[in-house]
Amino acid sequence: MADIHTVDARGLSCPHPAMMTREAILRQDSGVIEVLVDTATSRDNCARMAESNGWSVETAPNNEGGFRLVLRK
Repeated sequence: MADIHTVDARGLSCPHPAMMTREAILRQDSGVIEVLVDTATSRDNCARMAESNGWSVETAPNNEGGFRLVLRK
């Protein structure tokens, strides 16, 4: 099973979650990255940034509140 890198951006407002997601993508050419965010704006910005870098994105509400994005490449 591949390692999953988690970006916990809960409690931060944009653009910080998108910047943290971008840093994770730049460090990892492929695999799975989990991103945790609080708001729909952060969810949308992180998803858009990941997709523009060739990653597929699955989003779902997080059981603890906010959203969970799973990025795959």
